[in-house]
Amino acid sequence: MFAGITGTIVDVSAQQSDQQRRQQVQPKPKASPAKPAPQQPATGPKAAAAAQAAKLDAAGPSQIGPPTVARFACMIDAQTGAVLLAKDAEKPMAPSSMAKMMTVYLLFEDLTSGKLKMDTRFSVSERAYAITRGTHSSTMFLERTDQPAISDLVQGVIVVSGNDASVVVAEGMAGSEENFAERMNKRAKEIGLTGSVFKNSSGWPQEGQMVTARDLAVLAMRTIRDFPQLYRYYAQREYTFNGKTQANRNLELKSVAGVDGLKTGHTEEGGFGQTTSAIRDGRRIILVLNGMSSMAERAQETARLIEWGFRESSNTTILQAGDKVAEAPVWLGAQEKVPLIIPHPVIVTTVAGQNAQPRIVARFDGPIAAPIAKGTPIGTAVVTLPDGRVIEYPLQAGADVQRAGIFSRMTTLVSHFFLGWAS
Repeated sequence: MFAGITGTIVDVSAQQSDQQRRQQVQPKPKASPAKPAPQQPATGPKAAAAAQAAKLDAAGPSQIGPPTVARFACMIDAQTGAVLLAKDAEKPMAPSSMAKMMTVYLLFEDLTSGKLKMDTRFSVSERAYAITRGTHSSTMFLERTDQPAISDLVQGVIVVSGNDASVVVAEGMAGSEENFAERMNKRAKEIGLTGSVFKNSSGWPQEGQMVTARDLAVLAMRTIRDFPQLYRYYAQREYTFNGKTQANRNLELKSVAGVDGLKTGHTEEGGFGQTTSAIRDGRRIILVLNGMSSMAERAQETARLIEWGFRESSNTTILQAGDKVAEAPVWLGAQEKVPLIIPHPVIVTTVAGQNAQPRIVARFDGPIAAPIAKGTPIGTAVVTLPDGRVIEYPLQAGADVQRAGIFSRMTTLVSHFFLGWAS
């Protein structure tokens, strides 16, 4: 916080003694009070850094990671799911146009399944047409007589954040926006959005509609993983429809290396927000911010935190796919043990300077009865990360193990019987 600057004005004429005043034959005009020099506002990098520090101090700390002026924040590593930044990430907030990410997710699902095609056309209802007339609402500039194709509506929702396009999509896919909202909520729970309630397709303010920063991060991650071919629309910088060209409101698409999505938002209730994804050298970070005071602050804070995420953390592969984690004893097998392997790479995210070597424990019920086919699921690898998080990965048999011959099996059974009885 800045300390206040105070000044004292001294009236020199008031300090004259009575004697001096009596000696004056002719009255002299009083000297004007000295005026302090006007304070010049500090400028330059140091002043900007001080102002930013004051804002961050006033905004309060994050529960995880660095402070931010945003009221709500969540940053995750898309590959490992590690949380790098959290500030009230589980608290409900107004989604504004970031709710459109759920609308797009359902639209991408129907396109991927073949239920919809890019040349499928929807009608523009009076409700869809009216939602942007006479307001400051984002619009695709649909006319009442238009029959837009899905290829147009995808860009209308994603690139220019058209509320009219969102309503057309909702009504075309579900018959009404209310029905579409039910589908949004059902699918949201299925993909792990635990604190969100959608009331409409556009994010237009409506009682009871809320999301969390954590849920938006999960939704962004699922969109990128589930629809890699369609996700590219989020990186599109502008779109022209009905003769009107509009730029994507995600300013970081042009200014921050690696940014390729996703969605901005703003309402009076929720402030300025943005869900951003950036990829560098194969590593992807997803950042959600909301509750900022202006577009400029949103852009500045997004850029600053994206840089922080890549600079102050990294991913390390601690196990490659196919690495042996342990060996399990085999019951009545041609071999006494079977290797247990990890089928997928185990990658951990650590902050700068942190040891990336976690504790790994193999858990399984053994001995494993033969025969055993390579690839058979056998237990889990429990990985305890340096930050205390525990993640479980499946383990598989790394080799085929045939049953032992009859003589060997009989010998084993007899030994087990007598040794077990003697014990």
